[in-house]
Amino acid sequence: MKKSFVALVALLSVGSAFAGSMPKGDATAGQALAAQCAACHGADGNSAAPTFPKLAGQNAKYIYKQLQDFKAGRRNNALMMPMAADKTDQQMADLAAYFSQQKSGVNLADPALVAKGERLYRGGNPATGLAPCAGCHGPAGKGNALAAFPKLGGQHADYVKAQLIAFRAAGRDDNTDQKRVNDAAKAGEQGIMQMVAAKLSDKEIDALANYISGLH
Repeated sequence: MKKSFVALVALLSVGSAFAGSMPKGDATAGQALAAQCAACHGADGNSAAPTFPKLAGQNAKYIYKQLQDFKAGRRNNALMMPMAADKTDQQMADLAAYFSQQKSGVNLADPALVAKGERLYRGGNPATGLAPCAGCHGPAGKGNALAAFPKLGGQHADYVKAQLIAFRAAGRDDNTDQKRVNDAAKAGEQGIMQMVAAKLSDKEIDALANYISGLH
């Protein structure tokens, strides 16, 4: 628990420092740029395909950081890396401002998994040392804009599941290329999501992804 707390404090500090370097975004300019994103994410950031994340209502600092990470190669995705490659810092901030101001829809969760998902989201799993998601992402899944922690509520379950599996693979150093490491403060270190996801079972990931999808 102490190790997780120290990592969380460090990440909060990184998020705060990072947030100060983000240019002020222009949502009107971002709307024009968003036409390039519409095929996958929807014109207003509410993607129709469950494998593509909803961007509507996401906090701007988180969107900006992800675009920065795609461009720098800190986050690996064959579709997003070329999209971010030619974007300036200002264009990324404009896109982030636009999508953050859009209203996000909410999905219907599977009632059979809601209770388990809620327990994990709000209370973690003391038996395995799993920290509750609500500590960073908030009771309603709205995230933490100051620390650039993402809004989760209403996100597609398939997308959430894929990200948790990728974080887990990085945290456990699984033998796969599908790893997500861009939550770490420094290359080679484990970020908070890698440490948290490493403690999740497949069934826990399914329950959490389902619960988050309907959370609002």
